[in-house]
Amino acid sequence: MSLPFLRMRGALAALALSATTAVAGADDFRFDLVSTDHRVGSGAVVELRLTDLRTGAAVEGAVIYATRMDMAPDGMATMTSPVTAMPTEEPGIYRFATDLTMAGGWRFSVAAKVQGEPETVSAEIELRAEP
Repeated sequence: MSLPFLRMRGALAALALSATTAVAGADDFRFDLVSTDHRVGSGAVVELRLTDLRTGAAVEGAVIYATRMDMAPDGMATMTSPVTAMPTEEPGIYRFATDLTMAGGWRFSVAAKVQGEPETVSAEIELRAEP
């Protein structure tokens, strides 16, 4: 192979590699449960942290557009509770109020759009409500 061909092939490989690493995907972000103490009752607060896994930085300004709280972990997916977004002052923290009407396992499903990213970031997080 000629030297110019090898140089061009190397340049194309570098370009392809940089193009694939420059665009993030939904798997590059993660929601984690911040609050772990959840009591049965109305107005329970659920706090989630959204992190960019590539940098470890908190992600601010995500648009949360779908939430659902249900008791799927205890086999009662039709047992749902309304979820209301709450204000927060901490970067990357998203707060929600809900009614945990029964003790047991609850699943919180959330979907968000992160600015500049084409894919939806979603999570299903399990938590436990105690009496």
